[in-house]
Amino acid sequence: MVKYILQRLGMMVIVVLGISFIVFTIMNLTPGNAAQLILGQSASPEQVAKLEAELGLNEPFFVRYFEYIVDMFQGEFGNSYQTKLPVFEEILSRFPTTLTLAAVAMFFATLIGVPVGVISAVRQYSFVDAVSTVAALIFASIPSFVLGLVLMLVFALNLHWLPATGLHDITGYILPAVTLSTGTMATLVRMTRSTMLEVLKQDYIRTARAKGAEEKSVILKHSLRNALLPIITVIGVDFGYLLAGTVVIESVFAISGIGSLLITSIRMKDTPVVMAAIMFVTIAYSLVNLLVDIIYAYIDPRIKSQYERA
Repeated sequence: MVKYILQRLGMMVIVVLGISFIVFTIMNLTPGNAAQLILGQSASPEQVAKLEAELGLNEPFFVRYFEYIVDMFQGEFGNSYQTKLPVFEEILSRFPTTLTLAAVAMFFATLIGVPVGVISAVRQYSFVDAVSTVAALIFASIPSFVLGLVLMLVFALNLHWLPATGLHDITGYILPAVTLSTGTMATLVRMTRSTMLEVLKQDYIRTARAKGAEEKSVILKHSLRNALLPIITVIGVDFGYLLAGTVVIESVFAISGIGSLLITSIRMKDTPVVMAAIMFVTIAYSLVNLLVDIIYAYIDPRIKSQYERA
């Protein structure tokens, strides 16, 4: 198991390097000049050229990328072009907010999506099943920024139950987390339903019922446990989607997190901040997927034996 974890960590390094090269290339190819954006349109060409030399923007592409990678593995992400502050400090001050928002959204999605999916499978073709299926399709189809504005209009501006923007207290997480969770919630409802329906048709479920096992035990112990693997896969994969989705949600709800910082930095071509933000999200997503694989081993002993052989 330890050997497998080390292999995955080695693969994660390769993934980080690949994504860093792609992002660095995109930032280099996009139109605009970071020095010009900092100084403004009234700056002379001499001033722009001087600032480019100070920032190292006049060096060849591969030289700049190699220097960035060397500094990154030493824990040095550089300074922001705009604020002149260390990028690591800016990211570290905002990343907990983004990570908490994504985690709360995943909690809401799992808390509602999995039980609803189980109930829909157990009561197939019932009214509850029909309502949950239609609701899942609707929530999966609504863009998150549209749903966020609707929830803000209803619960913040009209009912005054929740704050519209910002994270002044714990209630500030509710609207953005619910907005962010709806897509994953819909996916979990459909995945749990389809997986449970498949498991409930297996011979060992009929055998358990024939032996007189309680229906609650059949559903929770025999069925749900064997249906968990694809559900956990969805949770792990969609966690990355939630981290990326905070870019839009943080803008809608005026939250000071990685997403809002990333949008501002992309507009200003602040490459060090963009690179560091995406690296943090990539590493967090990779670690969550590694955690999912480890959980697999404890749910299904067969997978654990495969890890040990690998």
